[in-house]
Amino acid sequence: MTTTAPSLMSIFEGWDSHQLALMRAIASLTPEQLAWRPAPNLRSVGEIISHIALGRLSWFYRMGAPGSAELARQLGPFAGEKANTENLAELRKWMDAAFKEEEAIVGNHAELVRWLEASWRMIETTLTTWTVADLTQTYRHLYEGKMWSVSRQWTIWRILDHDLHHGGELAILLGMQGIDIPDLGDQGGHLTELPLAEPE
Repeated sequence: MTTTAPSLMSIFEGWDSHQLALMRAIASLTPEQLAWRPAPNLRSVGEIISHIALGRLSWFYRMGAPGSAELARQLGPFAGEKANTENLAELRKWMDAAFKEEEAIVGNHAELVRWLEASWRMIETTLTTWTVADLTQTYRHLYEGKMWSVSRQWTIWRILDHDLHHGGELAILLGMQGIDIPDLGDQGGHLTELPLAEPE
C-alpha cells in the first residue's frame, strides 16, 4: 500500500490565516497611520508591512522558489535577472534593488497591499508545488564573507518566523493607535478553525 506524502500547505496550515489577518489589519489604513512610529529609531507601520512583503521575496528568490523569479522581475532596475548568491557583487545588486523597493512603497497603501498579496501567492505556489522531500535541498549563499549551505526548510521556517515576529510588531503599533484589529491582535493571526470533537 502506498501513501501520499502530505503537501507542504497542509504541514504549514495556519500560515494562510495569518496572511488573511495581516490583510484585514492593513485594509483601510490611512497615510497617517502608515507613517506612524512609536519612536524615531523604530520602523513605521508602512515600513513593517513593506519589510514583511519584500523579506519574503528576498529569501524565496534566493532559494529559487516557484513564482519568485516572476515576482522579482517587478523590481525596477534589477529587472528580474537571476541573482548569483555566490557572487558578492551580484548579490549586492539584487539586495540593493529589493531594499530600494522596500523603501519606495512604505507610504503607498495600494503598493503595500499589492506586494503583500503577491508575495503570499509566491509562498502559496511554493507550498503547493514542493514536497517534504524538497525541503532538504540546499543552495549556496554568501554572507559576511562565508559561503553557507542553506536548506529550503531553514529558509521557509525563517520567513514563517519573520512573518509572525513582524506581524506581532504590527499588531502592537496598530493597537497603540487605537485601531481595532481583532484578527491580528486578539486572535494573534490564528484564524484556522478547529473541527468539533465527536461525542464520546
